[in-house]
Amino acid sequence: MSADDAPMAGQLPVYAPLAGVRILDMATVVAAPLGATLCADLGADTVKLELPAGTDTLRTLAPVLNGKPVWWKVANRGKRGITLDVRKPAGRDLLLRMLPRFDVLVENFRTGTLAGWGLDTATLLGANPRLVVLRLTGFGQTGPYARRPGFARVFEAMTGYTSLTKSADGTPLHADFPLGDAVAGLYAAFCIAAEMVRLRDDPQARGREVDLAASEALLRLLDPIAAEHVLCGTVRQPRGSSASYTAPSNIYCSADGVHFSMAASSDEMFRRLAQGLGRKDWLADPRFGHNASRRTHTALIDAEVAQSFAAMQFDDIVELLDRIAVPFSKVNDIRDVLADPHFSARQAFVHCADPDFGVLPTACVVPRSPGYQSLTPTSGPSVGQHNDAFYGELGLQPDEFEQLRSDGVI
Repeated sequence: MSADDAPMAGQLPVYAPLAGVRILDMATVVAAPLGATLCADLGADTVKLELPAGTDTLRTLAPVLNGKPVWWKVANRGKRGITLDVRKPAGRDLLLRMLPRFDVLVENFRTGTLAGWGLDTATLLGANPRLVVLRLTGFGQTGPYARRPGFARVFEAMTGYTSLTKSADGTPLHADFPLGDAVAGLYAAFCIAAEMVRLRDDPQARGREVDLAASEALLRLLDPIAAEHVLCGTVRQPRGSSASYTAPSNIYCSADGVHFSMAASSDEMFRRLAQGLGRKDWLADPRFGHNASRRTHTALIDAEVAQSFAAMQFDDIVELLDRIAVPFSKVNDIRDVLADPHFSARQAFVHCADPDFGVLPTACVVPRSPGYQSLTPTSGPSVGQHNDAFYGELGLQPDEFEQLRSDGVI
């Protein structure tokens, strides 16, 4: 949905800072499509291009309910959906005919794949000299791994992120969510917005290829770890739920069995925590006086804090930590998240209209702008849902459309 199509909410205008930006998303699975979706959330007119058979792997990843791809619908919300097989000469020609209508092309095929179909960067920019071609791959367009396939867990392992999470027996652990893809998707949206700023005020500016490697996107967020190793000679190791850079910061458990995360990272917060728990003796102990000394004795201070909390009911812990302004949260599962009064008050979940399920709950548009209403997107389109309207706008005649459809191009 574009900003021009978006309904007004009362008298509030719609928050759509990317209105007018046109994105063709021909990527698959999670990372690159997420970047295009984030732009759609902010008003970009985003068209999802799939093969006519609808073989995007994300359509088969759980959850799939009654044959309908829940994850795909949420991940591709707010987009129009068309089909086109660009591997065929007629499909290639039609893509080049479409490109002047778009500002950005998003793709995530293995390096060199589009060029092998006659769609190298020079050809794409020949069709639209101001086009931004965002190529999101696992390892980038150059280097010895450029042609390797990659998924989030590979990027997480490769960058050292997975080495920071291990089980008690020392086996590295992955979370049950592709964080590496989510980080790359955020960078994709950032790249698109940055390129639109570059092009915005200069009608002579040219398009370009943007080389986004998912492995580098995740590596960029592991900010201090390389410098820590080179300058300090250390290799950061997993520490359970505690942290190497501050203490006390851990997951604790109340007397009634509720696990919660708390971080009293600053010296002032630690002072308030010690006083609140009736442990002023901690403040007189040189091992605990400053963050640097607490880090040296992390296990000891964590054990002391854990012992104090283990004697308290969780409701009492909530009252205490709220009162003394020490950051904490219960370790929520999705049931807790959906019931959380803060998320409810903020309307952190919105309901996408969906033809199969009626509505789909999905996270709100981020960020917000006071005085504006965020878009409420529809769910991701079915395969080729908007073919007729889109190709009609392109000027395809009915007989031409029918021929391309019968040839499996559309």
